[in-house]
Amino acid sequence: MEGGAYGAGKAGGAFDPYTLVRQPHTILRVVSWVFSIVVFGSIVNEGYLNIPDEAEGGKEFCIYNRNPNACSYGVTVGVLAFLTCLLYLALDVYFPQISSVKDRKKAVLSDIGVSAFWAFLWFVGFCFLANQWQVSKPKDNPLNEGTDAARAAITFSFFSIFTWVGQAVLAFKRYQIGADSALFSQDYMDPSQDSSMPYAPYVEPTAGPDPTGMGGTYQQPANAFDAEPQGYQSQGY
Repeated sequence: MEGGAYGAGKAGGAFDPYTLVRQPHTILRVVSWVFSIVVFGSIVNEGYLNIPDEAEGGKEFCIYNRNPNACSYGVTVGVLAFLTCLLYLALDVYFPQISSVKDRKKAVLSDIGVSAFWAFLWFVGFCFLANQWQVSKPKDNPLNEGTDAARAAITFSFFSIFTWVGQAVLAFKRYQIGADSALFSQDYMDPSQDSSMPYAPYVEPTAGPDPTGMGGTYQQPANAFDAEPQGYQSQGY
């Protein structure tokens, strides 16, 4: 598999949107992008509660056990994951135009590392939000406001773990494929067309049967340019 293993064609090829949107890693990026919107959007819109008659004077607090760090973590990871998805979608579009072998390798390796890192962050986020939601006190939210949004953020944090792990796995497979194909080579040439290869020996046609079926092979004498000059030699008297 050549450049299509990562991107929409060979190095220097034209951008093909149809090929790009059919790539599994592109689909996972879009899904991860949507999940990140759901997570940080749910927390920003309904993750902070405000009870006017409270002694605190109506101060807002995080729906997750009144822990502001939980809401902040969910929003931060969601927004950064959103931006990361956009960045790597742009890289997928630009990848076929990258002619440098080293740059293509770096792009795929960074995809592996970044995807694995975000899978870890989403795992931490899921555990953190789920734990804080579990220990939340019913008296903090007697009207059950924003509970659906809180659960949605936890659920899609969990789903995001697998979408980012999937991206890391696909990137690793693309790296393995690229190491044995034209993915990381912009100057691939058929060895038979390489002018730097030595010429094949001249095969002399034969008029009769040849036991080897190959005819006589012409070979230049090893001393063709070192032989003593032939002809008249002076005689000593």
